[in-house]
Amino acid sequence: MKHKNSYKGYLSVRCTIRIGFLMPKTEATIEIQNVVATANLNQKIDLNAVVRGYPGVSYRPEVFPGLVFRLKRPKTAALIFSTGKMVCTGAKSEKDSRSAITKVVKELKKGGIIILGKPSVKVENIVASVILGGKVDLEKTSVMLRRTMYEPEQFPGLIYRMDEPKVVILVFASGSLVVTGAKKEQEVYDAVRKVHGTLEEQNLIFYE
Repeated sequence: MKHKNSYKGYLSVRCTIRIGFLMPKTEATIEIQNVVATANLNQKIDLNAVVRGYPGVSYRPEVFPGLVFRLKRPKTAALIFSTGKMVCTGAKSEKDSRSAITKVVKELKKGGIIILGKPSVKVENIVASVILGGKVDLEKTSVMLRRTMYEPEQFPGLIYRMDEPKVVILVFASGSLVVTGAKKEQEVYDAVRKVHGTLEEQNLIFYE
């Protein structure tokens, strides 16, 4: 089930001035699509032993050095390497990504793998899709905003590299966005609020 948020309620006061621009007049719909997190068990892992304990895992060392351990709840996939490093993908929140890694470690222990310590977890990237509810003039936006790249003959969206928070936003004429590069969910909400407010302030977005 996808997690939907509309700025978690803090856009209720729409006339509030923050960071030099007006808050957006409308609320955007934000969905976290994928959280990528890494973990380190700080020890070697016998991947063949994991396969013996869990025949359902995917491990083809001749093709890829990592083992794929899939969970149904939360629905994620963890890549496990013999070095003890893990990469978890598919989570819809930071909480789910950490929960998935914890669950995989518990499952490994149940399967007879001795793990001495707790994994150190770090969120590497959060990807979110956004609907602003209006149409964006990409030509004017590419001129008005710094650090943008817009080459419609190669890609239909505008690429906007935001300084703070440090994320990359793909902006489409339909008013849809893709936010990537965030390390925390709050950075996604802050980035969307900021770019949405800027588009309105500069008359770059139009509502029907």
